[in-house]
Amino acid sequence: MNDYAKLAASRTQIVTEGEFKGWRFYDDEGFEVNAGPFFYRQEPDGNMRCAFRVGKKHVRDTGIVHGGCLVAFADFCAGVIPIPVKQGGDSVTVTLGCEFLDGAREGDLIVGTGEVTRAGRSMVFVRGQLTSGERKLLTFSGTLKRLKPKSA
Repeated sequence: MNDYAKLAASRTQIVTEGEFKGWRFYDDEGFEVNAGPFFYRQEPDGNMRCAFRVGKKHVRDTGIVHGGCLVAFADFCAGVIPIPVKQGGDSVTVTLGCEFLDGAREGDLIVGTGEVTRAGRSMVFVRGQLTSGERKLLTFSGTLKRLKPKSA
C-alpha cells in the first residue's frame, strides 16, 4: 500500500450496514459528508466507483437535483478515480469541466465512474460520467495537481 492509500484509508470509514455496506466514506465531517454523504469503493477490475442516494437536501424546489450538487459529486469522483495510480500525497482540482445531460430526482441513486487518461509526476488527468440507472446525467473531465506529502 503506497503512502496515499494509507492516508486515504486513515481518513475513511467502511460502511458496515445498509445500502452502502462495504463502501468507504470520509468521516472527518468535511464537505463530502455534508454535501453527500458521498461513498466510494474499488471494483474487482481495479476501477473506482462512487455513489450517493439523492435526498431532500440535494434537490431544488422543482424536485430536480441541484446542478451544484452534481458538480460537487463530479469533483469528488475526479479525486477518487485516480486513487489506484496516485503515489504519495493528496491532490487538488485544478480544472473541472462538466456537461449536464439529464436531471435526477429525490430517491435516485447516482453513480460516478471514470478513468485516468494520463498521470504524470505532478498532474493527473481524468474523465468520467455520472449516471442514474441507464440515464447519463453528466460527463466531466478534470486535471488534478498532486500535493507533496505533509512532513511529520
